[in-house]
Amino acid sequence: MRSMIVAVLLFSASPLAAQIVTPERPVTDPRTVESPANPEARAVPLEDIGNSRGIAGVTWSADGKHIFVSTNLTGRYNIWRTDADGSWPLQMTQSDETQTGLAASRDGKWLYFRQDAGGDEYYNIFRVPTGGGSVEQVTRTPDLSETGLVPGGADGLIALSVKKKSEAQSNLAVLAPDGSVRVLTAEADPNFGWSPRVWADGGKTIFANRENIDSTASEIWRVDVATGKATRVLGKDDTIYAVADVSADGKWLAVTTNERTGRMQAGLYAPASGEWKWLKPIVWDQSALRFTRDGKTLLVESSDDLRSRLVKVDLATGTETPLKLPQGINFTSGAEPRSPDGTSLLVVNMAANVTGELNRYDLATDTVTPVTRLALASVRPEVLATSQQVTYASFDGTLISALVTMPANLKRDGSNPAIVIPHGGPTGKTDDYFDDIAAALASRGFIIIAPNFRGSTGYGKAFQAANYNDLGGGDLKDTIAAKQFLVESGYVDPKRVGIFGGSYGGFMTLMAIGKAPDEFAAGVQWFGIINWRTMYRDMDEVLKAYLRSLMGTPEENPEGYDRASPLTYIANAKAPLLTIQGDNDIRVPRGQAQEVDDILRAKGNTVETVFYPAEGHGFRKRENQLDSLKRTVEWLERYLKPTPPK
Repeated sequence: MRSMIVAVLLFSASPLAAQIVTPERPVTDPRTVESPANPEARAVPLEDIGNSRGIAGVTWSADGKHIFVSTNLTGRYNIWRTDADGSWPLQMTQSDETQTGLAASRDGKWLYFRQDAGGDEYYNIFRVPTGGGSVEQVTRTPDLSETGLVPGGADGLIALSVKKKSEAQSNLAVLAPDGSVRVLTAEADPNFGWSPRVWADGGKTIFANRENIDSTASEIWRVDVATGKATRVLGKDDTIYAVADVSADGKWLAVTTNERTGRMQAGLYAPASGEWKWLKPIVWDQSALRFTRDGKTLLVESSDDLRSRLVKVDLATGTETPLKLPQGINFTSGAEPRSPDGTSLLVVNMAANVTGELNRYDLATDTVTPVTRLALASVRPEVLATSQQVTYASFDGTLISALVTMPANLKRDGSNPAIVIPHGGPTGKTDDYFDDIAAALASRGFIIIAPNFRGSTGYGKAFQAANYNDLGGGDLKDTIAAKQFLVESGYVDPKRVGIFGGSYGGFMTLMAIGKAPDEFAAGVQWFGIINWRTMYRDMDEVLKAYLRSLMGTPEENPEGYDRASPLTYIANAKAPLLTIQGDNDIRVPRGQAQEVDDILRAKGNTVETVFYPAEGHGFRKRENQLDSLKRTVEWLERYLKPTPPK
């Protein structure tokens, strides 16, 4: 049945305008959006924002005495070790390449991690002694990508996912201490991939998710490691079942599913009996995370539209208790956030004005202890602009949620510049996270709005599927409506609104300046798509499978590919455009940026294009992070702010 529905979506004409049902919430009056008074607000130096560090991976040591963190203190994402109770970090590795996916061996001897070459996303596995020493390359598979390390198997085995360059699908495998990899599954469908989640039965069994690449379906499987025999535990067409953990007695699985309501809900499932125990449903999405190590509590992430909180659910009474964390988005960090003794969690709090730091949360006392302090002193929450969740009705009445980051001390006189930031994906979502570009622009007086246009996750199945075979159609109208919301607030000059985005957000930027050339006065796009035909020809196989789920193939749907390509409209573009691209991007190959540059330069438009060597889909090297930030902010200031008097 699902395949028939998708076929209709893929190959019919662009969908007719009809309101899409999403969770009920009040529409925001634009005039209620306020610029607060804040005497501490100031333009934060770009060097300070660009030199604040980030976190790319984290895990506990096997004995719980240390925490390993991948962070770019030196300008490269290498691995550092800190005491669990706090200490100056000790550098464990040194490399030009990004090192992520940390996993400590259960015997406490090794820290395993993944590393690619120049952002090409084909990962090999490496390890370093937990006490310090030389890094060892464990696997040498240039045509295979190995990710998702989950320790805990018998005889020191580590579960992982493996994907061939020549295939879209991934499989479940185990890595032995001697470096050998044994593949357990033989996935034939290019639309599915396997990811390990948790070991059971004393390290003899792996519970894994078999997931559709377009995020519309997922199954739970139990795999016997010795024989490779895989048994489906839960699965149904067009339905998500995702396992997060198994109880200590093996009776219950912690599961997230949209089976009951069409929205994500957490529950407990007993495979032996088929019994379910459900948590209280909420309006927004809810995800099961982990059982506490004493088996008494389930940890859950609960969404509140663009924000989230972590909740403890007492399994005996059903009582739900939120963790005492600040407003914003709150999430556990690392594949195994629980300390070995079960007393603490590794958590991150982030918001538009909070850069995001790693914290240790004490479950007994509900106290938070910072593990990292990565932001520069000038990048303080008191100085940065805060965010507000808003909801507006789009062209067809569909409700769209967006995050507005409002600078302080602005006049409501219709003179201020603004930026619309569509997110990547399109199967993705804007949340109240820290965005260095948005923070830098807001500190300079730009009002920011980041909409969750149709196609975004978090608003139900129908909303997520609403841009199938309509990429750059209704979702672009939702994005333009975000601009109109800001104009109606009374703060914004409609002639000084720009658009910026990366990946699918870059595609939306290109679509906007070509298809609606009078809406935006300037654009910046990072690794966006100009031509879906050449994109399909050149992209990695797993992304081809994803694109087929959205539009079919170019041969099956030529009109849809042309209709959805900014190439069809770019001759109408007027706005100055900056393009930034990594040379090694396998998701959006560099040829897309070159096409944009060639077309607009020949047309005589104001255009600038920058390529970064040894970078992929997103920039990991400090000098490129800082350069891309500076170029983006300076471009938008040049073309959207009034010219100062001479």
